[in-house]
Amino acid sequence: MFAIVVRFDLLDTAAAERFDHLVAEVVPGIRASEPGTLVYTPHTVQGEPLARVFYEVYRDREAHAAHEARPETAEFLREVRTLTASIRVELLEGALEAG
Repeated sequence: MFAIVVRFDLLDTAAAERFDHLVAEVVPGIRASEPGTLVYTPHTVQGEPLARVFYEVYRDREAHAAHEARPETAEFLREVRTLTASIRVELLEGALEAG
């Protein structure tokens, strides 16, 4: 498995509204067309109305590369860059065992 967390800090309320609209357009296609994308969940952040976080889990790095290569994803990311003050991507390592 390969997982990432992406945080988007949006410029203003209008940017947040546009971002949320883009998410509503692109996420159903990701879930329907990407069998290697196991989890793709966007979140708002409590107390931070201009922040969004995506939690993404892929079967492997190749599945993530396929996700990034989709024209819809590329277009989403192109527009999102115009709406954000910053984007932070964290690549996750193997899960820690509890106990």
